[in-house]
Amino acid sequence: MGNCLGFQAAGDPNPSSANSIIPSTPGTSREYSNSGGTSREYSNGVGHSATSSSAGLSRFSAAFSDDACVGGSGDILPTPNLKVYSFGDLKNATRHFKSDMVLGIGGFGTVYKGWVDEKSLQPSKQGTGMMVAIKKLHPQSTQGFEEWQSEVNFLGRLTHPNLVKLLGYCREDKEMLLVYEFMQKGSLENHLFRRNASTEPLPWDIRLKIAIGAAKGLAFLHASDSIYRDFKASNILLDGSFNAKISDFGLVKLGPSGGDSHVTTRVMGTYGYAAPEYIATGHLYVKSDVYGYGVVLLELLTGSRALDTQRAQQNLVEWMKPLLSQKRKLKTIMDARLQGQYPSKAAAQAAHLTLRCLEQEPRRRPPMKEVAEVLEQIAAMEKPKVSKSSRSTHSASSSLHNKQSPRSHHSRR
Repeated sequence: MGNCLGFQAAGDPNPSSANSIIPSTPGTSREYSNSGGTSREYSNGVGHSATSSSAGLSRFSAAFSDDACVGGSGDILPTPNLKVYSFGDLKNATRHFKSDMVLGIGGFGTVYKGWVDEKSLQPSKQGTGMMVAIKKLHPQSTQGFEEWQSEVNFLGRLTHPNLVKLLGYCREDKEMLLVYEFMQKGSLENHLFRRNASTEPLPWDIRLKIAIGAAKGLAFLHASDSIYRDFKASNILLDGSFNAKISDFGLVKLGPSGGDSHVTTRVMGTYGYAAPEYIATGHLYVKSDVYGYGVVLLELLTGSRALDTQRAQQNLVEWMKPLLSQKRKLKTIMDARLQGQYPSKAAAQAAHLTLRCLEQEPRRRPPMKEVAEVLEQIAAMEKPKVSKSSRSTHSASSSLHNKQSPRSHHSRR
């Protein structure tokens, strides 16, 4: 997938450190990696990256003094409510980090499956209790302490149906680990782009369901005065019913305050998804996230990666954006694996919404709450009639609810 960004924007007057519940240690600048991409870091030598401003998490909490929760289904806690594990606990949960417990390997380190008791969350024998995903920081990881700390500080305090649940953490000597709920269907990236027998094409209604869930999760973050900063398909995980949950909070940053429209910060994110104004100036807007969401929506429509160096037109937005407003061309760019099984009017409206999210000017992009509402209206449209010849294929697609290898869970980064 895309290459990664990482440079300090000129003019950032106040590079700040996270207001943390975890004791800080000196950190270094870090690259941000993702599955399938080459990590690169750019620096002009001005300061270091930060996850949240020195105004602290009190402003993060205060954002919920009014009706900030989308659908009233989310909450924010005054302090992280997480189980603290010893390293020995997690060794037991993963059978001493055996290779057959590995779910994936990424920039952060290795992700293992483990087992814990459903009520106490204490380690349990394999096959008993509930399965969890355990990220173990690699000693040479370039992402390191700051992003581990951000996950604890932010995700440890947020609860929402469309955010992955962080259950606990471990920090012992040089060992840093995070324990998450297990997401049975893995990442959206795998379902859209991995071509193998165990990954079947996502039907139209499931794509919309995923898009709506991710939009609600992002809207909740924005209501909590936070900017996600790295929205992409690999960071959207799916449970057994294809409910979408946003994961990976290492780059979350508190949004602007005091009437400011943006914050100025070191540019971190992923090529192909990062908003143009953020890349060019380091100015990060809440609606910079909306641009990244638009890129993922475009991937859902076309079945093509945001950035593909093997393609003649490497950048998906530059290639497809001019075609989204042309009804005659729209059918030609829709994912062929959908086999035409979608309402053409619904597809046209989804394409129009994608264009709005991809507006060059941040102020012209819709807020995420509106995006979620529009998508729900699109999903409510009459479903296409399935011809006899395509019934068997459609039936096979619906069987996605019943099977999918778990090995892709949390394996990106």
